Amino acid sequence: MSNPKCVIVLDQALPPGAAANTAAVLALSLGRAHPALIGADLHDQAGQPHLGITTAAIPILKNDTAALRTLRAALREHEPALTVVDLSSATRRTRSYAEYAADLAATPAEAIDYQGIALCGDAQLVTRYTGSHSLWR
Repeated sequence: MSNPKCVIVLDQALPPGAAANTAAVLALSLGRAHPALIGADLHDQAGQPHLGITTAAIPILKNDTAALRTLRAALREHEPALTVVDLSSATRRTRSYAEYAADLAATPAEAIDYQGIALCGDAQLVTRYTGSHSLWR
């Protein structure tokens, strides 16, 4: 994928700590799915190493829970052309990945409350689905 656009959309009701954690979790998963998004390691003037960071801007947007659920459902038809990573609110009540997996498996898709959704892919397609969301400030 050349020149992908990546965006993260968070639930606007999240407290700051949960929002930061959600964005971090989603960004890590995007990096795993698209290692080319991470630039080469760098060195400062003294030759000290600095690990590579993302080469793509990743705007953080916001909307309400209902809009996130609608967004997630709409994106399904575009996978795998779009990489979509979602994080449900179950992460705030479960204590392990196994518990999270069990909770997710027991929840109907239409009942999932998303804390955030990250998407990465064709810029026009990403913008079509995220252009109406407000910037997180």
